[in-house]
Amino acid sequence: MANTYTQIYIQIVFAVKGRKCFIKGDFREDVQKYMTGIIKNKKQKLFAVYCMPDHVHMLISIKPDVSLIYIGKRY
Repeated sequence: MANTYTQIYIQIVFAVKGRKCFIKGDFREDVQKYMTGIIKNKKQKLFAVYCMPDHVHMLISIKPDVSLIYIGKRY
């Protein structure tokens, strides 16, 4: 269909193992940059990422033909 536009926004919240405070302030920014790189390498859009000491919030826009499993898959 011509001129069709689809946009999917997904909020992802996940916790570190055991909800322990592993994400310390001194390397929080590095973790956020790493996650930003993963999303960009998958050719998707990242709108927000913030790491708390025990969990992470992300807001991303993904293409309709991409699954979240693909976004999180390691190579």
